[in-house]
Amino acid sequence: MARLAALHGVAVSYAPSEGRTVHVPEATVVAVLAALDVDAHTPEAVDAALAAHDARADSAVLPPTLVLWQDAQEPPGALTALPGGTALRVSTEQGETRTWSVPAPARRDSSAPAAGSAPWAELPPGVHRLSAVLPDGRESSCHLVAAPARTVAPEGPRHGFLVQLYSLLSTRSWGMGDLGDLAELAAWAGRSVGAGFVQVNPLHAAVPGAPTDPSPYRPSSRRFPDPVHLRIEDVPEFAHVTGPGDRARLDGLVARAAALRDGVLSEGALLDRDAVWALKREALEILYAVPLGPGRRAAYRDFLAEQGTALEDHATWCALVDTYGPDRARWPGALADRASADTARERAALAGLVDFHCRAVWDTDRQLAAAQRAAREAGMAVGLVHDLAVGVHPDGSDTWAQAQAYASGMSVGAPPDAFNAHGQDWGLPPWRPDVLATTGYAPYRSLLRNLLRHAGAVRIDHVMGLFRLWWVPAGLPPTEGAYVRYDAEAMLAVLVLEAHRAGAVVVGEDLGTVEPGVRDALAARGVLGTSVLWFERDWAGTGRPLPPDAWREGCVATATTHDLPSTAARLTGDHVALRHRLGLLTRPLEEERAEDAAEVADWLTCLTRLGLLPEGGGDEEAAIRAVHRFLLRTPARMVGIWLPDTVGDRRPQNLPGTWDQYPNWRLPLADAAGRPLTLEELVASPRLHALMEVFREASGTGTEAGAKPLTAPPGERPA
Repeated sequence: MARLAALHGVAVSYAPSEGRTVHVPEATVVAVLAALDVDAHTPEAVDAALAAHDARADSAVLPPTLVLWQDAQEPPGALTALPGGTALRVSTEQGETRTWSVPAPARRDSSAPAAGSAPWAELPPGVHRLSAVLPDGRESSCHLVAAPARTVAPEGPRHGFLVQLYSLLSTRSWGMGDLGDLAELAAWAGRSVGAGFVQVNPLHAAVPGAPTDPSPYRPSSRRFPDPVHLRIEDVPEFAHVTGPGDRARLDGLVARAAALRDGVLSEGALLDRDAVWALKREALEILYAVPLGPGRRAAYRDFLAEQGTALEDHATWCALVDTYGPDRARWPGALADRASADTARERAALAGLVDFHCRAVWDTDRQLAAAQRAAREAGMAVGLVHDLAVGVHPDGSDTWAQAQAYASGMSVGAPPDAFNAHGQDWGLPPWRPDVLATTGYAPYRSLLRNLLRHAGAVRIDHVMGLFRLWWVPAGLPPTEGAYVRYDAEAMLAVLVLEAHRAGAVVVGEDLGTVEPGVRDALAARGVLGTSVLWFERDWAGTGRPLPPDAWREGCVATATTHDLPSTAARLTGDHVALRHRLGLLTRPLEEERAEDAAEVADWLTCLTRLGLLPEGGGDEEAAIRAVHRFLLRTPARMVGIWLPDTVGDRRPQNLPGTWDQYPNWRLPLADAAGRPLTLEELVASPRLHALMEVFREASGTGTEAGAKPLTAPPGERPA
């Protein structure tokens, strides 16, 4: 059983801490193997599965996918192991053909072509098709991922903002932050405070329903954006609604949206994604009836052709949800099967509704492009940093359209650790590593390509998932899961390749338990990590805060994230009080407070010793500025500013371990007193500008550095 599991990447044990090994229950191993179409229910079945695997291995010439790094000094091992005289042919995705022969063993060391002249060393980046014909006549082929050695490095100003877009309302929002707000924030941040990037939460398509899961990290599809983020007034057809009835309906929707917005900003209401989408959906139906102009029609057709079947499938799924509800188990006939005849008939019958959803995705794509354009025009070298969630909802669009790529009956999570003795089940079905390999990682490539269409960088949530994921069989607790390994080299090569095509930086969220070697492997390919101030201590030595010059260069350095307390809450201890009110503490309140206060005191002492807190202790705003001075002292390639920190917001956007006890993902950005702020109020905040002066001083662009004003005097302006 152990050998069979290992052959399919299933770990039969794991080490939650140094010197401790936990064995995976046999029932878990059997269930995970079954999800990979390997029968291990009886000893006889195990023997048969091993024999079948050995037979395939004996006859296999090439694996399903090979990786070729452009800095490699020799071809992949699978090629060097081929017998001399094997004829190799590569059909590149650019339409070229390259051929060469494997030298005989006696000649491989002496007569092989030099690295720079070998045909494999000259292959362009891409996913190619490699074919081999052995001297004995056997033939084999595989996908060949030729990837650049490293991702691009970030350039320009290294500081930028981290924000949950839905929480950032302007005076024009329809009850939650939208892509118009994102474009405004990016334009202001680049032009007024010299920011180099804006990182947002995942903007993936959500699962419809009432109520919708508000978490942006459990989407319906990671391949397409959610139209709930649209700025309706920026859809060109909005200006061309001329019929008196439709115009009155649209004006009424705008008025209702204003009431939603005012409820959040002035009356203490929570963000209501469902209510916002209901208004926008009705508005989009009105706009859909307006004929597209010739140019818009041509651009839309190009988008449909470019996105192809993937978009049609997603829009068909949306239309089926509109018609039959979000519970796929209740759909009639064989509609749960994307490839069924029933689905083909329904797709045709719902053609108008399918096109409506395609148009909504296109409009969203156009506004994403406008936001990135606004960022670049404002001087941002990176611009938008999009977030890739670790998985998708089990009943969503992606699992319907790509069912064969997901492991049935499995869910991704995390094993028990020092912080969560019960483990975690995130309710996200994992990709099957065997299907990814046989398809040349096509599902992975397509989602990365769409995500990077309008991005200067991508953040990979739980980047350790490129190497292994904790699979939890349905019906079992998270404690009884098992790690399943992926071909990390192939996953990383595809990521680097697609980022190279887009000219995008890659950031990996590598917080928490990370197995040895992962951070080194990521760094070797230019993938930045994530370093959060409060976690950066000399854990192997004194346990004290890590000095700034000891931080790694290849990271985004931040004070906090969306899953952690804000810096103000950390400094004041408000986050401990919040968890106490919700009954989440596992130790007495005073014990928790004492430990938290000691940790904060450690950091304040460190900041004072470095001369970063000239105002002295006891001043929360000054301490937040000192924290960011510290981050700027590190060699980190990027420094992220949690936007709520700029105005002293003390509430977390998400409180892990809670569901209905806390309004996760539904809070607007607010000031230190909890009063919601509009985007317009935020950018005028004296507290924000005092913090941003820290960054101006560090970059030498502050008034004290004698910087020239950004606006020319009247006499020098062009007429």
